[in-house]
Amino acid sequence: MGAVSEFEYRYNMTMKIFHSHAEPAFETPQQQETVWGQQWGCDNDVGQLRKVLMHRPGEEMNIIDPSKRIEELGSYGDVEGQTWYWRGDVIPSLAEQQAQHDALADTLRKEGVEVVYLKRCAPGRHKSIYTRDSVIGVKGGAIVTRLGPIVRRGEEAPATETLASIGMPILRTVHGTGLMEGGSFAWLKPGLAAVGRSNRVNEEGTRQVEEVLKAQGCELLRVDLTGYRLHIDGNLVMIDVDTAIINPTQLPFWFLEKLKELGIRTIEVSPDDPSGAVNCIAVRPGRVVMEANLSPRTADKLDRLGIEIVDVKYDKIWLGGGGIHCSTSPLVRDSIG
Repeated sequence: MGAVSEFEYRYNMTMKIFHSHAEPAFETPQQQETVWGQQWGCDNDVGQLRKVLMHRPGEEMNIIDPSKRIEELGSYGDVEGQTWYWRGDVIPSLAEQQAQHDALADTLRKEGVEVVYLKRCAPGRHKSIYTRDSVIGVKGGAIVTRLGPIVRRGEEAPATETLASIGMPILRTVHGTGLMEGGSFAWLKPGLAAVGRSNRVNEEGTRQVEEVLKAQGCELLRVDLTGYRLHIDGNLVMIDVDTAIINPTQLPFWFLEKLKELGIRTIEVSPDDPSGAVNCIAVRPGRVVMEANLSPRTADKLDRLGIEIVDVKYDKIWLGGGGIHCSTSPLVRDSIG
């Protein structure tokens, strides 16, 4: 072999001195703050909420046509074109919806939360108000999901643009034939999450989320939901470090037993209250924002067990098919470790 040239020698020595570093890991506070400006993401569902993604309803709501009533369902929708549907039997005005959404955003700000709004809304995508489904906050960044039905496909791009605009790392965009919606993802505790597989979440989408979590040393439980239930957050929401509000009639027995094994206290939604009673959000351990008037018996249960409730009226938006939890996608939470 020939002698190493002076150029090669200097190049090799330079690369030896300025070599690559795998450690510390991407998600560590040091790397997050140095490279990305702050600690991003969430590894739990109850730590102090610092930053949340929301969308104030706007002109995209004009796609809803009151003349297209589906009598047998008592609701409204574009059955042929599959471009929209409204789940309630009443369509409130845009002003009413905006007022309730503004009140929720103001309440969150009073709880120390920065509200980040979508930079834009995909045309006609009136479900964009339910930002929970398009973004999942994980340790160090976000996963942009791939929404299931045609009526929601397209919400992913504005979410991506918004995350990029605030400098939040995107660790994965669900792609291929994967389906994943954030309402069916729940942190049970740091290092352990659950996904509700359903009509909106398939195994390929679940596998892609699991890949991200595995790189962080986190485990993912697969919970198959019953019937046409869409999301796990209609059946379980963590409201304290070791407490969840649940609808036990729609969760498999093995999962209820798993919660018990994990030491998670479960508070069952009152059977006299609507299923939406579960649809609340913790702003810090043991303090939740929920519509107490909608679910008075469940709210009374929480109060007696020492859970603080911040009451926000949200019935007009609930008619569209989602509640407070659906309308808030956490981007940054404090660790509870």
